[in-house]
Amino acid sequence: MTMPRKILFYIALMVAGFAVGTLIARVTKARAAEPAAAATPAGEWKTLPTEAYPGKRDDISFADAQHGWYGTGKGDLFATKDGGESWTKVASKPGTFIRALGFIDAKTGYIGNVGTDYYPGVTDTTPLYRTDDGGVTWVPVDLGGKTIAGVCAIDIVRTSRIYQGNLEPRIVITAAGRVGGPTGIIRSTDSGKSWTVIDMSDKAGMILDVKFFDENTGLVFASTERESSNANGLILRTTDGGKSWTEVYRGTRPGELIWKASFVNAKIGYATVQSYDVARTIQLIAKTVDGGKSWTELPMVENAAARQFGIGFADALHGWVGTMAGGYYTADGGKSFTPVPIARAANKFRVVPGPGGNRVYAIGTQIQRLDSRP
Repeated sequence: MTMPRKILFYIALMVAGFAVGTLIARVTKARAAEPAAAATPAGEWKTLPTEAYPGKRDDISFADAQHGWYGTGKGDLFATKDGGESWTKVASKPGTFIRALGFIDAKTGYIGNVGTDYYPGVTDTTPLYRTDDGGVTWVPVDLGGKTIAGVCAIDIVRTSRIYQGNLEPRIVITAAGRVGGPTGIIRSTDSGKSWTVIDMSDKAGMILDVKFFDENTGLVFASTERESSNANGLILRTTDGGKSWTEVYRGTRPGELIWKASFVNAKIGYATVQSYDVARTIQLIAKTVDGGKSWTELPMVENAAARQFGIGFADALHGWVGTMAGGYYTADGGKSFTPVPIARAANKFRVVPGPGGNRVYAIGTQIQRLDSRP
């Protein structure tokens, strides 16, 4: 018996409606799985008043929204108590190259020296100093007779462990280096009371950055060789506090280093793939979504002059990269980048939470600040 056309028409409408509803549900579910978009950064990059310096400054560190420090290759350390509006030179140690900084609070911090036999005029062989008065005086960290050649990065993690039935707060401090090699790591897992030195010379030619998520799990950002011309970019991962390392990324092109990294949480992170191949125009970054276990290369910009340095992300989507050609900004997690007025050779970005929202600092040939919405 043939079904009336009107009934067939209604059945077709019901089927189509079900299909459309299923499609909408799938799209909604997929969108829900994507990272939520944070507020778009507001305002403009403001160049902060600092003492003139011939070249780039390498690192800036903040203990809170007001107290910060930066150093220079001449051994000068500057401090601010007003979020960077003004700076005061609090110490000067000629012969020291301040390459890295890490402050725990307004008084206590660590100062990393790049070491001798790489940059001219550097005579200081002490790789790491501690200050307990806001940078005015420095005391060499006691490494028990061992040492490393120099420091290019300092990472500080606040964690805790159970000790005799109590939850004991701890601070894990890791200093690593260096550019040009040889490579090594200095670590403390008890807030600086004791230190371990790890020789990395058989694992990496240079180490340029370091990131730990807890006492045991961390990454170093490096190169395979001490000479940049024949080096490949390299990222190593440890889950036992640096006793053993696994290679999780190795570039396939010569003349590359993994220079700096930025993580927004324990899963999502980004790193700059710095190239010294003058014939290569496509600049790349690397991205992980599984805590550094695997990495994907993303094209950043087609510009041979845009050799990369620092990278900083405020959240999973919004981030900045410093290059020799100025700064670049992404609002989609590294899928696309646009130029922004960041000074050349921004070597480090720091995202500092404040009562009115995040502040993003960039340090290189200038020191700049961007105020963003919460």
